[in-house]
Amino acid sequence: MNKRLFALLSVLVLASMVLAACGGAPAAAPAAYECTDALGCVTIAPDEPVHVAYWGVLSGADASLGEDSKRGVEIAIDDKGGKILGHDILLTTEDGGCTPEGGATAAAKLASDTSLVGLIGSSCSDETVGGIAAITNSGLTTISPSNTRPLLSDPARGPDYAGYLRTAHSDAFQGKAVAEFAYNFLKVTKAATLHDGSAYAEALQQVFADEFVKLGGTIVAQEAVAKDATDMKPVLTTISAAGPELLYYPVFVAVGGFVTAQIRDVAGLEDVKIIGSDGIFTADLLKGGGANTEGMYLSSPDFSAFTGDYAGFIAKHEAKYGGSTLSTFHAHAYDATNILFAALEKVAVVEADGTIYVPRTALREAIFATKDFKGVTGTLSCSPSGDCGAPVIAVYEIMNSDPASWDPTSATAPNPKKVYP
Repeated sequence: MNKRLFALLSVLVLASMVLAACGGAPAAAPAAYECTDALGCVTIAPDEPVHVAYWGVLSGADASLGEDSKRGVEIAIDDKGGKILGHDILLTTEDGGCTPEGGATAAAKLASDTSLVGLIGSSCSDETVGGIAAITNSGLTTISPSNTRPLLSDPARGPDYAGYLRTAHSDAFQGKAVAEFAYNFLKVTKAATLHDGSAYAEALQQVFADEFVKLGGTIVAQEAVAKDATDMKPVLTTISAAGPELLYYPVFVAVGGFVTAQIRDVAGLEDVKIIGSDGIFTADLLKGGGANTEGMYLSSPDFSAFTGDYAGFIAKHEAKYGGSTLSTFHAHAYDATNILFAALEKVAVVEADGTIYVPRTALREAIFATKDFKGVTGTLSCSPSGDCGAPVIAVYEIMNSDPASWDPTSATAPNPKKVYP
């Protein structure tokens, strides 16, 4: 080989080495993401928001229950700065009306929206009963902050609930706590129950009845009214004839108000002790029940037992909305939203240009795999059947029937005030 040819080849080899070292040669294009998830993937373009939805009761007599939880979702979004994975968070809502039919309608709309990543809701157990099949079968997963019907997290609940979890307690615990309060604290031995036919109320009064009997008490009557009933005197007269010392009515706001307002007008019930539960834990009960609400008892999650920064949450709530919380499950909604966000951040595939792919099965599995999550309500771990919350129940007494006085988290003058345990 002559010297000129050798020199030329040397230059070419050196040049190729320099180009390779400096990235001069074109790099192979990254492989496009291919979704292999059995339930499919949500694709979020670089300029699109991450879309989540809240579904629950947002109108009618029970609207305060749903609005209270929605506020918890909104505060969780605020704490993320309104963004996740570099994208804005879009929150939309669907009103389920606290009925199976309303839940079915809301769920059908949500299930058809392919931009949705995940859901928080529903408010009422009836909404979930009506809508969960559509949600699960669409590939969506929902976390309820306030459904308490025991069957919803029963291991034998069926495949329609594969996309369902909750941060609220099961009424298997709430009914037991109320029975213990009635029998051991109030020292009553004869009780009656009244429900409104909802999945929530019917199941909860039965748990109470079963547990009260186990303690040694007697259930003298178990009655029901329609959710749209207004005249409670006929059913209250029937209950009075059975001679109860206590009436337990874990109903919703409208029925709860009518029962409370009318009960003292029925002979034999002038002094009977009255207890409701978290479905009427709202100032709206005071508006409907009037003066008779004073001295009434209500069961609820035990706010004083929350192990996270509940005081910090309340401060954010007051700054954003002014005034007291509206009902019981705001903190549970906050925790549910943050569990969803944490799972999303674990499984999302983020491309260099900002495109996000969310595999639905992986997201669902990541939510169910939640363990030792530090929330406002406590340390949460999700069971295979969807129970994530800590079942800590308290009983509160209404100290003042003026709706303006409602403030269960007040440090100086709580109303209602915790009395048990």
